[in-house]
Amino acid sequence: MGLSQDEIFAKVQEALVEALGVDDDEVSREATLVGDLGAESIDFLDIVFKLEKSFGINIERTELAPEDILTDSQYVQDGVVTAAGMAELKSRMPWANMSEFEENPRVQDFGNLLTVGDLCSYVGSKIGSDEDA
Repeated sequence: MGLSQDEIFAKVQEALVEALGVDDDEVSREATLVGDLGAESIDFLDIVFKLEKSFGINIERTELAPEDILTDSQYVQDGVVTAAGMAELKSRMPWANMSEFEENPRVQDFGNLLTVGDLCSYVGSKIGSDEDA
């Protein structure tokens, strides 16, 4: 039984409101988790836990935050993600919109990449893959 995009958004929104202590009207699909909602790395553990519980899915930390790519000299030169690194990020995170990050792919800006909409797409992809399993 699949969930609609609106149902997924409502559950993601609820998890973010609880984890970050923000108002639900602040949690729009366009809001970035770090920049707009003030999420810090410790918050992501709480967000992941709440999403796993809410949707009955398992979330690998590296799926949401592929730090191994961002710290690998094969993929990063002088603090900027290389073309190979960008390709790797896209293959690992097909649900995230990379177009803005791609224009200026500085590692330090990566945290500002993820939006609430990206998180909804991610959850949708996980639910979809669970249905197929």
